[in-house]
Formats: sequence, C-alpha cells, structure tokens
Amino acid sequence: MGLLILSQGVVLNDKNFGTAANAAAAAMVTDAESGNQGESTEKALFALEAMFRRGLIPEAVYHQRLAELQPVSIEAEIETLKLAQIFRIARDAKQSVDVVTLRLAANGVVGAAECRPYARYGETPDQVAVMLRELAKKWYDLTIEERHPEIIQDWLPAGAARNALDCALWDWLARRRGASLADCLGLATPVNVTTAVTISLDDPAAMARAAAEKADWPLLKLKLAGGGDADRLLAVRQAAPAARLIVDANESWSVDDYHLLMPLCAELAVALVEQPFAEGADQLLAELPRLVPVAADESCHDRAGLARLVGLYDVVNIKLDKTGGLTEALALKKAACAAGFGIMIGCMVGSSLAIAPALCLALEADFVDLDGPLWLAADRVTDQSSRLVFEKGTIIQA
Repeated sequence: MGLLILSQGVVLNDKNFGTAANAAAAAMVTDAESGNQGESTEKALFALEAMFRRGLIPEAVYHQRLAELQPVSIEAEIETLKLAQIFRIARDAKQSVDVVTLRLAANGVVGAAECRPYARYGETPDQVAVMLRELAKKWYDLTIEERHPEIIQDWLPAGAARNALDCALWDWLARRRGASLADCLGLATPVNVTTAVTISLDDPAAMARAAAEKADWPLLKLKLAGGGDADRLLAVRQAAPAARLIVDANESWSVDDYHLLMPLCAELAVALVEQPFAEGADQLLAELPRLVPVAADESCHDRAGLARLVGLYDVVNIKLDKTGGLTEALALKKAACAAGFGIMIGCMVGSSLAIAPALCLALEADFVDLDGPLWLAADRVTDQSSRLVFEKGTIIQA
C-alpha cells in the first residue's frame, strides 16, 4: 500500500496501521464527534485515516468525519456594490454602498451572510469587519453542538456586525443539516412575496416618471424630505393611481409638515407613513392626530426599545441590520405582534445574499419592503447564495 505522509512528518504504513487504529481511535471519536478543532485535530486525522485503511469504518463515515475535521475560519470582507442609479433619501444620496460579507467555515461547511454598516447608527465597514474578525477564536473554540445562533447573541450588540454573524451561522446550520433556512426555523417556505418598490427622492416630475414606469406594480414607496412633499405626493399618485403607496420621510418632517401632509396622505389613500420625526423627537406623535398609520423605522431596533414605541406608532419596521440578525428579528416580530403593532419587514440596499434571510420574516407581515437588490447595477451570485427573482414587485426565489 506504500506510505501515507501526514503533516508534521507523521508516516502511516502497514506496520503502524494497527497501532494507529487501536491507540488513537478513542481520540478520533472524541474529537470528530465534538468538533474540537484544537491541537488534537492532527491526531484525529491520523486515526481516522488508519481506521478507514483497515476497513474499520465505511467510506461514507470516513468522508463525513473527514469533512467535520476541516479547518475552522471566519472571514470578513468589505465590498463595494455599485448602484444602477442614484439612491436619494432625505439625509443623503448614494451611487454605491459598502457592505461586509462574512463567511464562517467549520466541519466542512461554509455559511455566508451580508450586512450593511450604516453611518446613521454610528457604524463603518472597517469597524464592523474588525469586530467580526476579532471573533475568530470564539468561533474556533465552539463545539459542533455550540455552533448555533442562540449561543452568539451576547457576543455583539444589535447592529450590522451581529446581523452578519447571526445570519451566516443560520446559513451554516441549514447547509450542515442539508435543509432550507425556512425548514431550520420551522417556518413555511416564503414564495411570491409582494414587496414595496422604492421611488427615490427627487423633484416631482422625476418621481412621477419613475412611478409611471411601475404604475401597475402593487406597492410603491416614496422617499420624502419635508419641503415640496405635497407636490411629490400629488405627482406620484397621478402617475400611479392604482398602486398602494407608502411614504417614508426618514425623520425629515417638522410638526408643520405633519399637519400639512397627513391630511393629503389620507386623501390620496396612502397606506402608511414611515418615521415622520427624528428618533429623539417622536414623542410628539402621542399628541398628534393619526389620519394614516405611522411606522417606526429609525426608532425601532430590537425588543429592548419596543415598549417606548407603544402609543406612538402603529407599525414597526424590522430590519436585520438593526436587530442584529434573524434570531432577534424573529423575537422582535413575535413581541411586536403581541403588543398590537403591525409588522413591516424592511432592508438596506444590498444583494440577494442580504435579503434572502429576511424573506423568512415576510410571512404574515402587513408590509414587505425588500427591494434592495433592484437598486444594484448587478446583483451577485456566490457559492453561498443565488439571485432572487423579482417580477413586478413580487419576489420569486430562484
């Protein structure tokens, strides 16, 4: 059979087959089953090879356990995604977005996720990438049983970094089980999900043209900014008379804007107004008339802040980059429903890799706004994700 040379100069041959199989079998079983990736991994690989060569384990088991002993790693990469056109809201405009892609490898499986660090919440791509890379040792030290999203919730605060970690771990877990993410969560597979499609902030004529191109799409979302919003609303409604409308002020309205625009929103059958006031000033909503339901976006992050929103908002906008991942987002959705809030599932601009986990939240949501990939010059496909298909405001998973 010749010689098999393992790393560190270990030689496996006919003479030491029996010794390897008998003396190291216990170590191999312990290490392979527990997922311990420490110094004993080399010994486990040696014993695994010995047992397979002597016919003590079947080929299928050999390949399975060999995969389980593959290297453990955590890689965070900053990537720039170019947009098809300028995306403008009340506080800024972008022609590209910087995202962080995380890949978790362990036990022969790779899980991946994407997050969008957001300056509004004090995040930068460099900061988020460093936070994730610093978790390498913690990830390395986990056993197979410990590699579960519930374990890592206290590693990071709510935000983009934990979103990447949480969703990558859910992806890893689903792939290791050979199941879909929805199956892992015990949820029905989301299909044919109607999403809002955003009309970027611009002058009334430009927004009307954009709305006219999508006049037969079911749900349009207008970005507004305070001054001139009445003209924008009228122009879009005239261009798309049959579409349901959401308006998103992104914290830009004054009280005077509210008094002027809310009656107009009601007259034009707007279904929802998102975040009219700044997060720190939204207590004003407790005293103002409510002609159209109001949603908390910038004011809603995770369950810790939910109680403060009672009496101020009718709907909460749940985004993975705010909650810090799918685990907290699911918990927030359940708590918000119990507190009587309507549910909106939103996103940052990003690729299908970022949006796919959020689809699991879309079931039974009142509003879905997951059009992020439509703003990209080109969506991306990786070994860990496939491109979502959009047909006139409906998401169809590829």
